[in-house]
This record gives sequence, C-alpha cells and structure tokens, in this order.
Amino acid sequence: MKPLILVTNDDGITSKGIRTLVETMQTIGDVVVVAPNSPQSGMGHAITIGEPLRLYETHIFDQVTEYECSGTPADCVKLAKNYVLQDRKPDLVVSGINHGSNSSISVLYSGTMSAAIEAAIEGIPAIGFSLNDFREDADFSHATELIRQITETALQNGIPTGVALNVNIPAKSDVPLRGVKICRQAKAKWQEKFDYRVDPHGRGYLWMAGDFVNFDTEKEDTDVWALENNYISVVPCQYDLTDYGTLNTLATWDL
Repeated sequence: MKPLILVTNDDGITSKGIRTLVETMQTIGDVVVVAPNSPQSGMGHAITIGEPLRLYETHIFDQVTEYECSGTPADCVKLAKNYVLQDRKPDLVVSGINHGSNSSISVLYSGTMSAAIEAAIEGIPAIGFSLNDFREDADFSHATELIRQITETALQNGIPTGVALNVNIPAKSDVPLRGVKICRQAKAKWQEKFDYRVDPHGRGYLWMAGDFVNFDTEKEDTDVWALENNYISVVPCQYDLTDYGTLNTLATWDL
C-alpha cells in the first residue's frame, strides 16, 4: 500500500514550490494537500484563535485531494489531522518547498518548519523543505531527485517520534549539488535595523532590514556551511525547547 503523504507550505497553495513538492510526492505515495490560501511566511508557529477558519476544496493539482485554508501553516496541519483526514493518520507530512532558506535561526520564524514541527507534536513523521533562493524566478527542479531520495529514506528508516527534519537546498547553479550533509543548526542570527521612512501622506513608518551574522564561520558541521558549499543540509529539529543542562543550575537558585 502506498504511504499517505500530507503536503502543506507557508508560501500559499498556488506557489511554485508546493507544486514541485506535490508532483514529487505523487511518485511516492497518495497525496493530500492542505495549504494556506495566501502567503504566510514568517508566521512561525502561530495559530488562529480569534476568528473562524475557512477551508475550501480546490482543483489546482492533478489527481490530488486538496484544500486551501485561511489560516496559518500550523492551522493547516491541525485541520488536516483532525478534520480532513479524520481517522486516517498520514505516514508523513512534508512542508514546502519554501521560497528561501530556513537554515540556522530562521527555523524559529519559519511557517514552513512550524507546519512540520506541528506534525511532530502530533507524532507524525515530518520534513520541511526549503530552497536557498529568494529570486522571483527561482528554479526548484534541480532538487527533486534528492528530495525523493530523502523522503523515501525517511519513510524506510523512520523519523524518531517528536522530530522534524529541516532540509535546505542550495540554489540551482552550473555546479551540480555535492550531495546531502547531516548537520546541526548554525549559531547565527539576524542583526536587525529599522529604517524610518515617510509615506506619500506624510506619515512616518518603520521598515525592518538588517544583516545575517554567522558565528560559526569556521565550522563545517552546520547547515549554513553546507549550503555555502553546495550541499543539501538536513537538521533534525525537536519542539522540546527545555535546556536540560541548565536544570541543575536553576535547582541551586534560592527561589
């Protein structure tokens, strides 16, 4: 029996990346799509609690059961599991392909990865796929074979309960991809700055900008290094944010 694969994303159900992912997953299993009806980038693990959720069946892809949702990527996974699929549990949830990298600290802001982590919370194996290319005409085609390989290997070997894989793919270039590298999340962050601007009506507003700062520049075991050296990076992520090493330290505090 073919595996049941739930596909979602944060760029919206009409994005180029999700079409590539759906078509790739159709070569592996039976596909159901529940994805946002509009871009939800940077939403992180937000859920909709103050307004109703809208869910409509659509016909964007070929031979796929598919729904568009007014909510966030995490909402999409919740709705898929508890309403759309009901008594059917997916063998795998895949999210993406995100239009832009989700390496290092970006995993915390990413709607793509939050959908995968929501699946992990529900005990469902999950993978988030992202392409390190922010150009409008980004080409996703060069990574389909390795996405298929990673997915089939994950289904065969099993992803540990509570874990989601964060997979980032270098942009297409004249140089072939060098393969897949298992990595840790780089110690890096965005150093923000806010530009003050004035709109045509004379009202001030702020526009967030900034630079990406990598503190692991000499380390070859990080996802950022892998992408910079034309490898696909795979980082296992967990939703338990407890710093277990600090538990004993806090126990000595006089609280």
